[in-house]
Amino acid sequence: MSPSDDDGPSDLPSLISAHGSLREERGLVSGVLALFLSGLSVLAVLAYRFPAYLTTPELRKNYDPEKLRYVLTFALVLSGTISLWNMIRGRSRWLASSAFGLLCLALLLGGPGVPVGDFPDHTPYIGVDWLVLDLLGSALLFVFIEKLFALRKEQPIFRAEWQTDAIHFAVNHLVVGLTLFVVNHTLQNTLGWTRESALQAWVNELSFLPALLLCLLVADLAQYWTHRAYHEVPILWRLHAVHHSAKNMDWIAGSRLHLLELVLTRVLVLAPIFALGFAKEVVDAYVVIVGFQAVFNHANVSVRLGPLSYVIVTPNFHHWHHSRDTEAIDTNYAAHFAFLDYLFGTAVKASRKWPDHYGVVDDCVPSTFFAQLRFPFVTASKEEPPNARRK
Repeated sequence: MSPSDDDGPSDLPSLISAHGSLREERGLVSGVLALFLSGLSVLAVLAYRFPAYLTTPELRKNYDPEKLRYVLTFALVLSGTISLWNMIRGRSRWLASSAFGLLCLALLLGGPGVPVGDFPDHTPYIGVDWLVLDLLGSALLFVFIEKLFALRKEQPIFRAEWQTDAIHFAVNHLVVGLTLFVVNHTLQNTLGWTRESALQAWVNELSFLPALLLCLLVADLAQYWTHRAYHEVPILWRLHAVHHSAKNMDWIAGSRLHLLELVLTRVLVLAPIFALGFAKEVVDAYVVIVGFQAVFNHANVSVRLGPLSYVIVTPNFHHWHHSRDTEAIDTNYAAHFAFLDYLFGTAVKASRKWPDHYGVVDDCVPSTFFAQLRFPFVTASKEEPPNARRK
């Protein structure tokens, strides 16, 4: 059953397990918005209440928690207003009641006024603040962009398998602390010899823009060859096939990523950046750019940049990489600079502007989150999806 069926979802579990278009005359669109805001508000209040364990040290240095209280207050007021209006109008009262219940829970936990006292650093943590901020910002921005410049206009926001990608999004954000710890520990112990080298001194003398462009190029060269290895080495392909198993492209599809691939790729891409000793402001700008491109290039948007498409990776360029169409297999590996694929001979050669189908050849990767985590380690069988090059 999907939200667009005549009967529609009748409770929260059926809504969460469904997919399809939402119909506003039943209060589903506004109700889902209220539920979304109230749910994030609960997580935000918990992060305020337990900052040592639920916030990311690297992130909390760069935002003002007092100003974010205003955002939290606005979210609670908007969620409460929508929920009460829908209950009064008799529109999806079960959904409005669920959203209002989460709102009350957020208020019982302290609401936007929950105090934040002194707390210890260097504690084990999960990145709830990173999850809340990125999910709120990404959903509001990219859902709007996808509706404004939709490539496949018939594709709903809650398309098939959105639940799997939402779980990937949440888990990958919540374990960001562990990921950063593993990456930083690995790099510091293996690349410490590069500190204060002549090459680092030269890099540090560069002005911001040349240093940023060099950082992006270095990262993309590492990304290109790492990405290519995922396709050409069978054991690595089993990890990467999880990412390719998405059959629809949108802003959250790029979150479908096996945890081991997430850690391995970060180590291999950040290693040369660490070795060259780029300034903190350059690395911070790189993180913002790579974060935006990672989401935008998977989005369901019809954006092509003309001649610039041969230089910069666009959604059109990356959609071809995710296609299982014959001409698309093992092409378009770059993350930032498309000219790398033209340089190394792996750019797609197609007469069509956009691919027809996405996913893995033979469609044998499981569709649920935990099955995808197990997939790279299960015993190979005749039904195992082949490496893309060995179809």
